[in-house]
Amino acid sequence: MILGDSGPEFSQATPNRRGVFIVGSGRSGTSALACTLQSLGLRVPQPEVPPDDSNPKGFGESQWVVDFHDRMLRRANVRVADARPQAWFDTGRVSALEKPREEAFQWLASQFDEGVSEVVLKDPRMAWFIGLWRSATLRLNIESSYVIMLRTPSEVVGSKQKYYSAHATDVSAVSRAASWINQMLHTERATREERRAFVHYSSLIDDWTIPIYRLGQRFGLEAVNSASARDLRNIHDLIDPDLHRVHTTWEDVRVPKSLRLLIDETWHHLGNLAKDEEESTDQHTALDQIRHEYVQLYEEAEAIAQSSMLAARKKRRSHRTSGTPEAPPETSDSPSAALRTTGILGRLRG
Repeated sequence: MILGDSGPEFSQATPNRRGVFIVGSGRSGTSALACTLQSLGLRVPQPEVPPDDSNPKGFGESQWVVDFHDRMLRRANVRVADARPQAWFDTGRVSALEKPREEAFQWLASQFDEGVSEVVLKDPRMAWFIGLWRSATLRLNIESSYVIMLRTPSEVVGSKQKYYSAHATDVSAVSRAASWINQMLHTERATREERRAFVHYSSLIDDWTIPIYRLGQRFGLEAVNSASARDLRNIHDLIDPDLHRVHTTWEDVRVPKSLRLLIDETWHHLGNLAKDEEESTDQHTALDQIRHEYVQLYEEAEAIAQSSMLAARKKRRSHRTSGTPEAPPETSDSPSAALRTTGILGRLRG
């Protein structure tokens, strides 16, 4: 059982209401997919997060969902891109609280007003709270589906380095690589029993018609299956090969060999899930084993770095005692948070 996913109350049956949840790591093409589905007629709840230089054609994200998840992450003391396996238990405990569950339920119910039957929700933070949203869809009898976007891990890290941190270091790159495997392995596990699909970012950019058609067929999306010629022209204007702007490899991103091997194995098995029509228990077993090995690797790294962590805590206490301002922690791994930070701190954080 996934922590924070128990005890839903069921509403009366409401046919033909569908929710598509786009999950997985940020900078993996999640925005391109969300905006594509939106252009075909699925609803992205308003208002939306505004476009910026990192996503000039838009994020396809509901501002309410982003703000809701941000509050939940702060309460759990978890970052958007958190490499700690423990972070899943922390967000799971917050997800199990009655107040946020009811808040998500009421908000989601309000999105299916008259004439709206298909909604798409996308946010890099969403993977931490899959159980909470699952509960809401069960209570509302909404048919939920999950799309996990796949992009070469080294490109994900490189893209985050370019757009999320103007003063990136090798340590930051390692942390981002570790957060990728942590997020992807646990997202895969959390959606394993659900209706889901894996889509490669490169496939979406190269010829979006193939993966979008498959999603429409697999999930029974009326807006996709009945798209007009005008809708299709809008997508051709939206999906631009130039969106694929970062092509970093492991030659460009310095990651310890032990971590890189686990990332490469994870990428291989997730790719198999994307290719196969039916998932096998062998694939699931392999991913479970990798997740176990990553937990062991992270615990070993924590034990080795304990002296550094203790020194950092002592330094923070010293700052508080002396009244010296501390640099704010990186609580987010998205440009929207950086845009909300103003003044000298905003410039320093990039």
